[in-house]
Amino acid sequence: LNETLFQCAGTCCSNSDHLNGSSSPGCSTLSLASVVSTLGGLVFGYELGIISGALLQLRAEFRLSCVQQEALVSALLIGALLASAVGGCLIDRYGRRSSILLSNVLILTGSLVLLGSSYPALVVGRITVGFAMCISSMSCCIFVSEMVAANRRGLLVTLYEAGITVGILAAYAMNYVLSDTKGGWRYMFGLAVVPTLVQLASIRFLPSSTRESSSQRHCGRPEEDLTSSTGGPDEAESSGRGRQVQYGVLYLFQRKDNMRTRTAIGLGLVIFQQLTGQPNVLFYASTIFHSVGFQSDASAVLASVGLGLVKVIATVISMVFADRAGRRPLLIGGCSVMAVCLITIGFLSGHSVHRLLNKNQIGDVAEPFKNASSSSLAAYSVGFGPTVTWLVLSEIFPSAVRGRAFAFTNCFNWAANLLVTFSFLNVVDVIGLSGTFLLYGLTAVAAVVFFYFMLPETKGKSLEEIDKELLRML
Repeated sequence: LNETLFQCAGTCCSNSDHLNGSSSPGCSTLSLASVVSTLGGLVFGYELGIISGALLQLRAEFRLSCVQQEALVSALLIGALLASAVGGCLIDRYGRRSSILLSNVLILTGSLVLLGSSYPALVVGRITVGFAMCISSMSCCIFVSEMVAANRRGLLVTLYEAGITVGILAAYAMNYVLSDTKGGWRYMFGLAVVPTLVQLASIRFLPSSTRESSSQRHCGRPEEDLTSSTGGPDEAESSGRGRQVQYGVLYLFQRKDNMRTRTAIGLGLVIFQQLTGQPNVLFYASTIFHSVGFQSDASAVLASVGLGLVKVIATVISMVFADRAGRRPLLIGGCSVMAVCLITIGFLSGHSVHRLLNKNQIGDVAEPFKNASSSSLAAYSVGFGPTVTWLVLSEIFPSAVRGRAFAFTNCFNWAANLLVTFSFLNVVDVIGLSGTFLLYGLTAVAAVVFFYFMLPETKGKSLEEIDKELLRML
């Protein structure tokens, strides 16, 4: 994977944008930035996926109730929600590089806390790791998007998503390997330290982006420089003498600079991707497979590994076509396929209840369910997944408020994720697994309609060109 990163980064070195009038970053800088970003995604994905298998052991060892299981899974999301509330100003004020460094320290701290032998320690550790993951995800995506040329931005920004999918696959693999190991959940959580230490060692060689230097000191920029993504030294100097403006949350909903439309697109991206239920496929994969016929822990976890492999392959496809087919076709097409798959899963889930009651021919339902789940996850990863979501979010907002706007939409992302995840087991108890997935399918249909009318195409356009196009949408 790292070899691929260096090749991808090297290809775009000669075409990189000039930052604030300075020369483009060299091949080594872009390569290192891509590797650091992807390592951040790797840790992100690992922490997302590892709870799926660890929960089976923790449930038995600590005798957790449904509410306690939901709380433990959701603790990661609570931390991420807290980070998204303060992360924007943190990123804009202190810079992308410093924010990534902070996330490394917090992940190491949280991983150590997770090795404790009490339920409260597990919750606190997951909250700490979730806070760090959120800061890292925002910082990495913004940092890379500001360093590369328009025709390669899609590829390099989605390398973070590649790291996430590989991390999820690695987590599922470790879940399977350690499924029969006594106290294996400690090893599952502790292994996140390895890529974090590698990223921590690498980031000290990474310079701060010159594009953000004028905004990070006061968490604001001159009003006349708001919609400019880049600028030469003269422009930056003249802007620096201008009036510094503090942009609050309400600015994101104003008609000025068409911020209202930008914010609506951003919120639509993050909310719909959560309300289609994909977090639950990742967090509760092993539990869901248990409910449809995979009887042993090992078989349920192994089925989850298959999902992780499908997600990796689909993400590679998305990376290849993000700059070729475009963001809009991938997103709308992926949402459409996902809607069909989720509705199919709903019908299969209802059928599986009768199979389980009769205790026969369970495999007739389990295999089609696994295939439909894999197809849904593939469609999500190709189009609606973070590959497109975080790429578009890093493109549509003006430079001066990009960090805070990114954090604001990310706050809704984690809030929706928390709502869907924390309520999953209770919702299943009320309307059943079948009704839950049918609801997810209908939400995916609504997402198709929303993006068809609202989402502009950003493929092959510089940040300045995207900004001008959004201004014309007023």
